Amino acid sequence: MEQTALHSDAISLTQALVRMNTINPPGHEDQCAHLLARLLGEAGFDCRFTEFSTRRTTLIAKLGGRPDKLPLCFTGHVDVVPLGAAPWTVPPFSAEIVDGKLYGRGSSDMKSGVAAFVVAAISLADLIRDSAGITMVITAGEETGCEGAFHLANSTADREWLGQAGALVVAEPTANVPYIGHKGAFWLKAQAEGTTSHGSMPEQGDNAIYKVARAAGALEAFRFDEPAHALMGRATLNVGTIAGGLNVNSVPDAAELTIDIRTIPGQDHQHLRRCLCAVLGEQITLQTMLDVPSVYTPPDEPWIKTVFACCQPLFPAPLSAQSVSYFTDAAALLAPLGNPPTVILGPGELQLAHQTDEYCKVSRINEAVKIFSDLILDWCRPAS
Repeated sequence: MEQTALHSDAISLTQALVRMNTINPPGHEDQCAHLLARLLGEAGFDCRFTEFSTRRTTLIAKLGGRPDKLPLCFTGHVDVVPLGAAPWTVPPFSAEIVDGKLYGRGSSDMKSGVAAFVVAAISLADLIRDSAGITMVITAGEETGCEGAFHLANSTADREWLGQAGALVVAEPTANVPYIGHKGAFWLKAQAEGTTSHGSMPEQGDNAIYKVARAAGALEAFRFDEPAHALMGRATLNVGTIAGGLNVNSVPDAAELTIDIRTIPGQDHQHLRRCLCAVLGEQITLQTMLDVPSVYTPPDEPWIKTVFACCQPLFPAPLSAQSVSYFTDAAALLAPLGNPPTVILGPGELQLAHQTDEYCKVSRINEAVKIFSDLILDWCRPAS
């Protein structure tokens, strides 16, 4: 494939990215990061790599900048989920286009979104160079808990080089509908210990499963003390797994369950943890598995209104404020970027993320390039 096509054609670039197997694990996102760095570097972007593990490469690319205005930031991930057990009717890394649909693992989630903002930025590089600027964060390891983004956020050197942003676009799959937030994810493991004994003499042991069973009942009855959010509703709690025991004729000395909590804006995870500890009691210990905060920008924020105005011509009905069900790298990147207004907006089909025969409509990719270009033009116009 000609290099010029990758610079200027988001469809060709999406195909090139999809053809790179970046199933996580093991990821091997360095394939995508190095290709994109080469393209962006040729357009004048300053590129930097950061790795949280071998070949788990996140790319930061920057161009422009001025002291009176922070840059516009785009972010997206290039790792993808496993294929699943069901057979694909189209080879998952072929990136074939059939009836206007570009098939392949990662086509919607979310290599098309990354390709769209990279091509938009390259096409406007001359304008960007003498403006407030553009920053792009193309991450590894998002699908397993935003590992790449959190690694960047926790690295002093990377944070300093990244700098802050005036606004953030997360190009996750939304079919080019703008979304203004998502719930947080707080995953916990609840563990209990006991004392083993022969199953015929349970009085000599201390059954850990009973403790975890009581914990499960307490969690079912647990009620959050925060009122419902106007857009996202109430926080939710689900017990996802439970495990314990050695065999049928032994008293179990260890048992555990896992808890999936989805939190709303304004909900403090550490306060929530303290509430759970009080409810579960001293016989249960909690271990944090994942701690991802919620993301929310009010719909009346001026830049959010600009984003909606850029997207509205694509849709016959007026766009309304919505939030997505999944979490994104924005949860890790917002603090390092200075907590800018954030929109989740990309060409992929939301309902096809992680599905067999995943695809992205070619028309949506071209629409996304137009939207992202309009946002860059608006942000980088000369100061009056």
